[in-house]
Amino acid sequence: MKQFKGQVSDADLRLLRIYKTVVESGGFSAAEVELNISRAAISISMADLETRLGFRLCQRGRSGFSLTDEGSQVYQYTLQLLSSIEGFRTQINGLHEKLIGDLNIGITDNLVTMPRMVITNSVSSLKQKGPDITINIRMIPPNDIEKGVLDGSLHVGIVPDLRLLAGLEYLPLYRENSQLYCSNTHPLFAIDDKKIKPDDISKLDAVVPAYAQTPEIKEKLQQLNATATATDREGVAFLILTGKYIGYLPDHVAHVWVKEGKMRSLLDSQFNFDTGFSAITRKGASSNLVLETYLTELNLEISKN
Repeated sequence: MKQFKGQVSDADLRLLRIYKTVVESGGFSAAEVELNISRAAISISMADLETRLGFRLCQRGRSGFSLTDEGSQVYQYTLQLLSSIEGFRTQINGLHEKLIGDLNIGITDNLVTMPRMVITNSVSSLKQKGPDITINIRMIPPNDIEKGVLDGSLHVGIVPDLRLLAGLEYLPLYRENSQLYCSNTHPLFAIDDKKIKPDDISKLDAVVPAYAQTPEIKEKLQQLNATATATDREGVAFLILTGKYIGYLPDHVAHVWVKEGKMRSLLDSQFNFDTGFSAITRKGASSNLVLETYLTELNLEISKN
């Protein structure tokens, strides 16, 4: 196959889409299910793409799957290219004043149990206005959401208010409260709060989040004896439920276990913190009728609360 000469064919786009899925799946085997094609077909497609580009994109074999430096760059370029194509399609659809196209949303984990269903209700309203819209949700860490919105692969993201980036617009959504919890098999579960001292808490094994936090939250976490970490709130819940750890969880996440008598909060007045969440979009992004309509619905939903 000839190398790229400034032209990208439909076949090239197909190969790049396969490559994107392989990267995001973490290898050929995992991509089989997502793509619904055989590993052999994926391997042939990747070999064709590498020949087309003129360099190796990834290492694959017994040692596992990993990207080359060129492969990492091609992945980023692919995201930009596919985002531009989707943006073009959305703009053309906008000329017909009909809501057609994709809405790509990145969301921080475990927000679905928030009592204020701002995100869910606004997506429902959008789908009501545009039945032909395709909604794509990615549950990924906040920093990946920020990157996705900035590079255009995501139209909108929902992230905790940990920092402000110059290239993003922020729409405050709500705040969640987090408490310190233990499970019903933990020694503290049956002890009244009046008999528990903060010093007792600081000596117990605790699980803390391995993701970014504000300085105020970090100060709260530093009061704990961190002997375990988790990359998301679900991981924190898993370890609390072992009965061997205490840890912070948002009230709306812990609610189901508290209701079942499997968890309780500890010293509520001292061990708690709030986290704000915002919807983020890229400053100066091209006009997008689907995104604009979604943001309108989001604002209307916020105003109801």
